[in-house]
Amino acid sequence: MQRWISLAEFLVGAAIVIAHNVYHKIPNEVPILFVLGLVSFKLRDGGWLAMGLRWPLSWRKTILLALGAAALRILLSVPLDALTAHFWPAAKAPGRMNEIAGHPLVALQWLLLVWTFAAFGEEIGYRGYLIGRAADVVGRSKIAYWVAVILVAVLFGYGHFYKGPAGIIDSGMAGVVLGAAYIVSGRNLWVCILAHGFIDTFGVICVYFNWLQ
Repeated sequence: MQRWISLAEFLVGAAIVIAHNVYHKIPNEVPILFVLGLVSFKLRDGGWLAMGLRWPLSWRKTILLALGAAALRILLSVPLDALTAHFWPAAKAPGRMNEIAGHPLVALQWLLLVWTFAAFGEEIGYRGYLIGRAADVVGRSKIAYWVAVILVAVLFGYGHFYKGPAGIIDSGMAGVVLGAAYIVSGRNLWVCILAHGFIDTFGVICVYFNWLQ
């Protein structure tokens, strides 16, 4: 019964991602998944620690793993972008991100958004909640978690549907890296939260200083 409930939760979560990002039928999926995830783990698993929000045994190791995951995601994007450029236009940047360049207050607003909505919101919703429920379906084995990482990475790619095909693939790759960091770290969600924040902070800095021109 618990596995069927987890399957239902995962399918509902997937439907929410597609309904918002592809068909624009419901509000943004991130706050919805964030709330659903926290409520679900509180009621079914005894608390949020079960999704990986426990206090790390070593913050130093957590930060180093996060930096490594962030660096890997950024480095992999270079050959991936070169490959997808043969088939599709470059990925579209988030709306109004071009306003960051040379404007410190706008950049600070984006950094606030990065560390709240993206880092905390998306990681709790996608890595903490959806990976957990997808893995539940087949018993939370090691293989189950790795399969869940791939499934949720696909959803994460479609969560960035507005970027176009190249952006979907790039975000899907980011989902694989963040999901792998989650598993390798022993499901320490802080690694994913920090890595996501580092990745997007790097992006904001690049746009601010026009390093991508």
